[in-house]
Amino acid sequence: MRILRPRSFRASVSESNHHLKVRFRRFVTSCRAVVLPRFGGPEVLELRPVVQVPDLKPHEVLVRARAVSINPLDTRMRSGYGRSIFGPHLPLILGRDISGDVAAVGDSVRGLSVGQEVFGALHPTAVRGTYADYAILSEEELAPKPTSVTHVEASAIPFASLTAWRALISTARIAEGQRLLVVGGGGAVGLAAIQISVARGCHVTTTCGKQSIDRVLAAGAEQAVDYTAESIEFTIKGKFDAVLDTIGGPETERICINLLKRGGHYMTLQGDAASLADSYGIAIGLPVATAVLLKKQIQYRYSHGIEYWWTYMRADSEGLDEIRRLSEAGKLNIPVEKTFPITQVIEAHEAKEKKQIHGKIVLELD
Repeated sequence: MRILRPRSFRASVSESNHHLKVRFRRFVTSCRAVVLPRFGGPEVLELRPVVQVPDLKPHEVLVRARAVSINPLDTRMRSGYGRSIFGPHLPLILGRDISGDVAAVGDSVRGLSVGQEVFGALHPTAVRGTYADYAILSEEELAPKPTSVTHVEASAIPFASLTAWRALISTARIAEGQRLLVVGGGGAVGLAAIQISVARGCHVTTTCGKQSIDRVLAAGAEQAVDYTAESIEFTIKGKFDAVLDTIGGPETERICINLLKRGGHYMTLQGDAASLADSYGIAIGLPVATAVLLKKQIQYRYSHGIEYWWTYMRADSEGLDEIRRLSEAGKLNIPVEKTFPITQVIEAHEAKEKKQIHGKIVLELD
């Protein structure tokens, strides 16, 4: 890593709560980063010692990374998922989650200051990710790190929790007393969904593997169904106000649609937008995806009286702040199973891909 003296130093000093806040426009020009030069297996990842750090835009924040978590999206992107979107930008930097310290802020940033501990997550389509000593995020993609957790623990929270937040709060608008079904509650998004729903006063049923039963029940689920040993269709009774399906697939969709009340919401993480864009190119694939989604929405409104959605993570400063508060209160936790130093990123991806480690994996940066 190479840290240079400022090319240009511009400080605006304002007195707040009897202390001074100094804004550095830029002081890092390059750093280490894990680069994806081409799509493939874990072996294609390269830890490069000198990668350029772009200039900050007015609304952006430069974060000195302390820990970054590995998400399924990272391994899928590395393998070629979304190649129609990401292919033209190779080589790119993977990574969405981050926990670290503010190193610099853009001219328009008001809510964060240099030296502050923060956590957050990038949008799924970002091409300069967080697997680097220094990452750039917009102010709305960051919040103060929960004081009750470490950087490693904090880095596992934002992307999964914001994905669940968008589905449950922004889309389904869940409310106290409602019934929610989470398909795949043992994963990070599913676990976050359970905890967010319980904090809202909802009654949660979930499906998961045998190894996750105790974890999802401890998170607040009232019923946990081992999908490897029981039939979801015949075991789960009653109707739900919302279903968050983190697994996807035609059979799971068919079952879940029939478990919803009229007016309920079915939300799946396995939308077809990226895969159709990969198959037909962005110019054709995205309009086709829009047409497929619209067709399903109309179909299920007419046949079942429910709302159907493909759901994705997006920046939500209000949501991230609430996620921070839940974490600080001990109501939202994404357990980390194993950490690797950033120098062992290939081994970390191999472990994740081979499912040697079922829970969250975090990369630590010294």
